[in-house]
Order: sequence, then C-alpha cells, then structure tokens
Amino acid sequence: MFCNGKKTGYAVRRQATDDDLAVMETLRAVSMGAGVLPGRAAPSSAPDAAAAAAADDEVPYMRGCFDHFVGSRDSESLYMIAPQGGGTGPELAVFFVRL
Repeated sequence: MFCNGKKTGYAVRRQATDDDLAVMETLRAVSMGAGVLPGRAAPSSAPDAAAAAAADDEVPYMRGCFDHFVGSRDSESLYMIAPQGGGTGPELAVFFVRL
C-alpha cells in the first residue's frame, strides 16, 4: 500500500459493505478525535443477550492528522496534531516499542 507517496505495507482492495458505509457516514463530520461507536442492538427477548451482542459490534475509532516517526527498527511513534496546525504540542502520542 502507498500512503502519501510512501510504501507503508500491504492492502487488499474490496467493495465497502453496508456496515462500512454506515461507519463512514457516521464519522463524516468528525475531523479529529477518538471514541467508540455503539453496536446495533438486535431485537431479543433477553436484555443481557442484546447487550452482549451490542458490545461485540462496537467500533473503536481514532481520526486525526498524525506525524509518524521511526526511532529505530524496534521503536516508532505516532503524534496526533491539531488540524489547524500550531498549538503547544501533540494532542496525543502513541509509542510502539518491540521488546
């Protein structure tokens, strides 16, 4: 896969499913943030079964502009930056270290 002109990994082209399109439509107005989209509750007579099914369908998301830095072959980091630029620093930092 190529992202911003750089080879970043592997990807498979496929058609979007109805669930994929629903998630994209829900997140259309979100420019930056993180959270969990609730699952669809299927009609059921048992409320515990419906709650468990909805928990399985939850979709976590993280959307924003990220800077990617590779420290070494065993460490890299992602920094979420504000969409308008500037600011006092990154909004969120994620570090990956291979042990």
